[in-house]
Amino acid sequence: MSPRDTIVSISDTAIEQHDALFVLLELVRTGKAITRSDLGKLSGLGRSIVSQRIDEAVEIGLLEEADFGSSTGGRIPRTLRFRHEIGNFLVAEFGARNLGVAVTDLAGRSIHSQHEEWDITSGPVKSLNRVSEIFNSFKKTNPELNLWGVVVGVPGPVEYATGKPVAPPIMPGWNGFDIKDFFGKLYQAPVWVDNDVNLMAIGEQTLMRSQSTQPDGELGDLLFVKVGSGIGAGIISGGKVHRGANGSAGDIGHIAVSEDSKVICRCGQLGCLEAVAGGWALARDAEVAARAGKPDYLNGVIAKKGFLSASDIAAGATRGDSYCMEAVARSGRLVGETLASLVNFFNPGVVVIGGSIAETGDLFLASVRQTVYRRSLPLATRDLRIISSEADHKEGLVGGAALAQTEIFTRSHMNRWIEQQSGKN
Repeated sequence: MSPRDTIVSISDTAIEQHDALFVLLELVRTGKAITRSDLGKLSGLGRSIVSQRIDEAVEIGLLEEADFGSSTGGRIPRTLRFRHEIGNFLVAEFGARNLGVAVTDLAGRSIHSQHEEWDITSGPVKSLNRVSEIFNSFKKTNPELNLWGVVVGVPGPVEYATGKPVAPPIMPGWNGFDIKDFFGKLYQAPVWVDNDVNLMAIGEQTLMRSQSTQPDGELGDLLFVKVGSGIGAGIISGGKVHRGANGSAGDIGHIAVSEDSKVICRCGQLGCLEAVAGGWALARDAEVAARAGKPDYLNGVIAKKGFLSASDIAAGATRGDSYCMEAVARSGRLVGETLASLVNFFNPGVVVIGGSIAETGDLFLASVRQTVYRRSLPLATRDLRIISSEADHKEGLVGGAALAQTEIFTRSHMNRWIEQQSGKN
């Protein structure tokens, strides 16, 4: 059973009943209330309405009675539990050269996951079919998987309303491709498509909240900056992801920088930040240096692989190669200069730095911090923290599952699903 995105006819009375049920379900699902008594107090609904709607939720399989709660005098109440295990989300996150796929339950907890190298230039059909192959392998292990929704993240601009990439610089063949339609027909489930860095920003916010290490107010205004092959930012404003009017907010890799303004970016413009500080730019310059006879470390990599990648530069910096360390520090300074303007403009509470270049740790991070604190206004940086993301590459998948929850657990989606299930019982 899945909340299909179909149109159904619902009477006014049914709408009122389903709205009441939706309110109660959300209170239980989010942990704000777990007993009928608490549900009555928080919802403002009468005892009989609460009882009827909860019985309906149990009958259609959304809720179940769990353990006994604490007694405050009188009969010990039974607690209620939302059955997160009855459905699943499929999340796929593409980077320029990697792919992560996960299946989660409705609470966003990972059940299966897989990461592998993948070239986004393979094109949409081959890439999305690979996601399907991985999901099918998961389903062989767990035949009971039941998709309620699919989320796909891609490393390029996405028109969120349609789920279509729009002129993505590093994704040849993807422009205008209907990812929603591809997976919607395949799985008969609602599909959402977003920029990969937006998913990472949502994921970082979700992980920080779950770990309870940061004040929630600070996490309401957050920047996630990915410095890998390319450069992009995910913006959390007022607790929600900010995509802008058409979905291109946060594409900071194509902000023009004063240094090396004659360098042509992959987008065709001159002097973009990504063209001088992104991983592909660092690899490009390092290949030139290596073929000129220096440095020894990069010469060895080229001899073995035939080319250099952003990860090679990061690995060289971590190993102490002087050329790679200087390149990474310079990238950090250039990124920091752009971030300083964003910090002045947006005034986030926390900036999280991720991506393969950022995995060099303190070398890159220190360069970014020094530049941001030096070039930003004192008030904008007074409480600002600039930190590294965890190097486990799971924030995008966590963010995708969190996005699916936000979209699925809306009044309109759940009311349609409740109507369908009620008609079956």
